[in-house]
Amino acid sequence: MTSGGITWSPRTDRIDRTDRTDRGAISLSAARRFPPPVRTVAVLPAYNEAETIGPVIEGTREHVDEVVVVDDGSSDGTPDVATDHGATVIEHVFNTGVGGAVRTGYRYAIRNDYDLVVQIDADGQHDPAQIPRLLEAAADADMVIASRYLNESFEEYGFVRKLGISFFTTVVNALGGVDITDVTSGFRVYRVDALADILHRSDRHWAVEQTLEAARSGQRITEVSVAMPTRETGDSQFTFETFLLYPLRMTDVVLRVLLFR
Repeated sequence: MTSGGITWSPRTDRIDRTDRTDRGAISLSAARRFPPPVRTVAVLPAYNEAETIGPVIEGTREHVDEVVVVDDGSSDGTPDVATDHGATVIEHVFNTGVGGAVRTGYRYAIRNDYDLVVQIDADGQHDPAQIPRLLEAAADADMVIASRYLNESFEEYGFVRKLGISFFTTVVNALGGVDITDVTSGFRVYRVDALADILHRSDRHWAVEQTLEAARSGQRITEVSVAMPTRETGDSQFTFETFLLYPLRMTDVVLRVLLFR
């Protein structure tokens, strides 16, 4: 896939965080250019998504050079469906959680010398047609987050889920010195040369941990408004029980980032 006329500024200099030019964005004091073509891989973490993953792969393949499905111990034939639709499949023997699955995908992108990695869910909640918009934003960012809170799609979510997202986002903004609206979004683009700063152990709150790591290491983070309807199959991780555990889990995430990184 070529760059489609987009110019790219590689992350070779430290970040000047004093000039914030856009909501959730950190500007770079000096920019150089990526030589074309830009190589892009999409990573789909998947666990028992055989019913939904096929169309996601097909739509994603239109915008990237390779689609990699990291199957996280599925028992419903997800790897076979992914292979049939043309994806490269990496299988985990047992379920490690989304954090472990995406970390496997990041390592694949690094080993295979990709420039950009698109992360998109396999359940159909994320529209692959929006990928070009995220890739375009990556021309001037190390991390691009598709935000539900820059449009009205977040209104479809339940009270507990919205409260949880707002809680996590507020903590990351306060500790990371950024202005992000949707820190838990799993629809993202990363510059591969910036992944080393966030390639650490991640638990079920991988998005919070990685975003906080990126912010504190001076990476440029920006958001793009993308509508995301609630998923039609499967269960959300946001329940009243998980909300009650938020303070404890958030303390664990924050301490790991602040004390050990």
